[in-house]
Amino acid sequence: MQAIELWKIAPKEIKILYVTQFLMNMGFYALIPYLTLYLTGSLMWSMALTGIMLGIRQFSQQGMTFLGGLVADRFGCKQAIVLGLAVRAVGFLCFAVSEQPWHFFAAAIISGFGGALFEPALQAAFARLAPVAYRQQLFSLKNMIINIGIIVSTLMGSLLSSVHFLYLGLFSSLVFAFLAVFVYIFLPLLEIEVTPNPIWQDIGSILKDLPFVIYTLVLIGYFYLYMQLFLTIPKHAVQVTGDPTSVAYIYGTISLSVVCLQLVVTRFFERFANRFVLIGLGALLMGIALFLIGLSHGVLMLCLSSVLFAVGTMISAPLMLDVVQTFATPRLIGSYYGFNGYSMALGGALSTSLGGWFYDMGQAREIPLLPWILCLVVAVVVAVSMSFFKEKAVRLASDK
Repeated sequence: MQAIELWKIAPKEIKILYVTQFLMNMGFYALIPYLTLYLTGSLMWSMALTGIMLGIRQFSQQGMTFLGGLVADRFGCKQAIVLGLAVRAVGFLCFAVSEQPWHFFAAAIISGFGGALFEPALQAAFARLAPVAYRQQLFSLKNMIINIGIIVSTLMGSLLSSVHFLYLGLFSSLVFAFLAVFVYIFLPLLEIEVTPNPIWQDIGSILKDLPFVIYTLVLIGYFYLYMQLFLTIPKHAVQVTGDPTSVAYIYGTISLSVVCLQLVVTRFFERFANRFVLIGLGALLMGIALFLIGLSHGVLMLCLSSVLFAVGTMISAPLMLDVVQTFATPRLIGSYYGFNGYSMALGGALSTSLGGWFYDMGQAREIPLLPWILCLVVAVVVAVSMSFFKEKAVRLASDK
């Protein structure tokens, strides 16, 4: 099924969410990768300190998504989305005007908390509104739209950062402020199932879902790989090429690959029944790609490796979202997505903090491949773990 056909069959509410995802990613990716270059370049921060700050931003978002999911399940997805977008706008505005390190750390926490509010609510709204017969394909189309937003973000990020970081921060902040108003006006209220259960009881029921908890833990490795996009990859690209615009080439290559190939990849792998193995396969390809990026000495090799990285994300990303519903009960779907966010919280925090530390250590000890070897090892662990996990997870999930 082609992208145009999927767009036509998508309900109006899904299209509103598509527009929201597009602009969100345009605003986010225009800022965050260039924030790394701004801190390590103009402000002379170390990679380790920059990584810690990015890790705090990541953990303040993903570490609080469980709370965001509980809020969405009890008070409504629309309310959580609007509030989260507004908070994210304030956080990005703080990045724009920050001068001292503690300013940036405060901005990281504020912007992360905004994401914690809207992210699980967006996923839950999409899962509730997407027709079951086309859900996986619609998730794939969402991944395409996200990456179109990233392509646009590379242009905006390169343009505005070349003028001054202040304008880049203001632009990203205004995008999220606009989205808060857009969603408030156009997204209808979603019905929620009012429950007499106290929050602690719902939390307990999720924590007792052992297959789901294990699945979330394994995904920490996946996000360790994915979040290299925000620290080590931009730094390595600039170091190899000497040109800050090479970061835009990498992001553009990854995003354009997803836009052109996502539905093809989804259609090809539909014949394979076990989605957990496919998630592991995608992670393995990402790890190999990151190792090749570490071996790269020019833009061409960086871009070719980025295509392989993109293929890995095309295999894994839609399935990771879709498979959460095999564990979740309908009443707690937002909370399940929120809890699953801990995988990105821990993986992202480890990726930026440990990734930056290993990068610095590799440079200091003249072992530049050190962070990339670690990525390959993590990818193998994720692939093996998914293969081992699959039978138990599928069986128990189907028994629920």
